[in-house]
Amino acid sequence: KAREIEKADYDTLHQDYSESVDALQRAIAVLKKQAHDRPQAEALVQVSALKDLTLIPDSAKKTIDAFLQQDPEGLEVSAPEAHGYEFQSHGVIEMLEKLLDEFIAERTKLEKEEMNAKHAFDMLMQDLTAQIQQATQDREEKSEAKAKALQAKADAEGDLKDTTDTRNADQKYLDDLTATCEQKASNFESRQQLRAEEIEAINKAIEIISS
Repeated sequence: KAREIEKADYDTLHQDYSESVDALQRAIAVLKKQAHDRPQAEALVQVSALKDLTLIPDSAKKTIDAFLQQDPEGLEVSAPEAHGYEFQSHGVIEMLEKLLDEFIAERTKLEKEEMNAKHAFDMLMQDLTAQIQQATQDREEKSEAKAKALQAKADAEGDLKDTTDTRNADQKYLDDLTATCEQKASNFESRQQLRAEEIEAINKAIEIISS
């Protein structure tokens, strides 16, 4: 925003200087052309227009007023008055040429200052843009790293659950198998005991029958 205001002020002032330079060049040209002649309407209009320019100093405007207030009548027949007009015309021309040089120098200085200001602003914007881009890249990289870390955590938790479930299933299978084996062993012992008792009973029966 500040740069926009600065640029707008530059454009306005540069236009004022350019308009003043153009007007001074036109006025000087017509005055030099008619310095030895009776002042013509064109010359008077060009010189009078300078009074409307904001950059023309008040002292110069007074000099221009005094020059324009000369009575042009009779200058052709009165050599002393004609010489006086010529002398004053040269004085006005010198004053306008001095102003022209000053305005051109000021305009050139203004253009250099604007060029430097624009360059400084462009460099600042370039630096800020680079900082924003770097900050954006850092934020994206951090977000990506965080997402990867969360995914890795989720994967690890999933793997842990799978491993735990498998271990629990294996443990249950082992417990069930152990219980089954123990039951079968107990049943086998019971059957063995029963068979031994049956054999002993049969042997006793045989003894009784044989006696």
